[in-house]
Amino acid sequence: MADNDMAQPLAGIRVVEIGQNIAGPYASEILSSLGAEVIKIERPGTGDDARGWGPPFWRGTATTFQAMNHGKKSIALDLRNACHVQWLHGRVVEADVFIQNMRPGSLQALGLGPGELCALNPRLIYCSLWAFGHKGPMQMAPGYEPMVQAFAGIFSINGPETGPPARVGMQVLDLGTGMWAALGCMAALLRRASTGQGCVVDTSLFETALTWLQVMMAGFQATGKQPQRHRSGNPNVVVFQALSTKDGELVVAAANDRLFASSPVWRAVRNGRATRALPAIRCACSTRTICWRNCKQSSRRAVRRTGQTHWSKPAFPAPPFTTSGRSWISRRPRRSASSRTSPGWTCASSDCRCPSTARARQCATARPTSASTTRTWELRWRINHQQPS
Repeated sequence: MADNDMAQPLAGIRVVEIGQNIAGPYASEILSSLGAEVIKIERPGTGDDARGWGPPFWRGTATTFQAMNHGKKSIALDLRNACHVQWLHGRVVEADVFIQNMRPGSLQALGLGPGELCALNPRLIYCSLWAFGHKGPMQMAPGYEPMVQAFAGIFSINGPETGPPARVGMQVLDLGTGMWAALGCMAALLRRASTGQGCVVDTSLFETALTWLQVMMAGFQATGKQPQRHRSGNPNVVVFQALSTKDGELVVAAANDRLFASSPVWRAVRNGRATRALPAIRCACSTRTICWRNCKQSSRRAVRRTGQTHWSKPAFPAPPFTTSGRSWISRRPRRSASSRTSPGWTCASSDCRCPSTARARQCATARPTSASTTRTWELRWRINHQQPS
């Protein structure tokens, strides 16, 4: 059966949303993407606050609103008007899910809390998205994403090592809380299929933040030390960060020994000399083009070792090669058959301080050196002799 002929998993499920901004609308948008019918309730006049969160705008409405609310039907209701509330009650009786992320206590004051609506429809799943949770001393406190990021401690682990703490740029708590809410609603629908009863689903931005911080919290509980910040990587894994090159930054993520086994600085890292290894890696990656060529050569050597008959190109593409000024990398000159086992090329940049080929050969006397491995021995010379980058 073709994909477009298959019924969506939530086809026939009806959702009523009284939400605004990002978290609540994103929860119902996920359900809508899975086939549910969503009716969004907005205030008369201005509607959802996110409609004005721009520029940019598209057809007079902010793109933030467009991203969080596609696939929904919308209607403006004055929830202080008895006739409008009566119409809403009629929709709730027919609905399967009710989602809200309004200011804590506001819907309860209007008679639209979980107790009242679940009494109208015992099969209803009532989902609330809070700032700080439905229990505890901060239950009634409102909050937006930046406030909760700061309160939970996400600021403390984000930003450059020498700079001030920083906010995570995207809405990790709003979107994460919306995902938890949608997941809770689907679990409640599955439970209702066997019990016939609805339930209440609660989640919050603060609980989402604590979930994202659980690795850091585990480390703090074990060591008692504040987790370190790193601008682009992870201080617990080497090499796992962005490295500067002459034509931009290059991200190297070697999360285990197997991935890094063919690196020219493998022995230094294995021996705990990561501080000495990083300058050598930066030298090897003086441009992204050089790094791509080195990765290609390493892959070919790995194929010869493992006996495979083919190799895959690295996942990241090589940047456009420019010969103007020949400032990135020089092509190796064609060599005679008698000289092909001798070191054949060095870095072409005028400001590079790589050791000479002769000096590199002095450290490679224990093993034969070929042109394809010259770079490896030059880097090993740099590490062993603590040559500055």
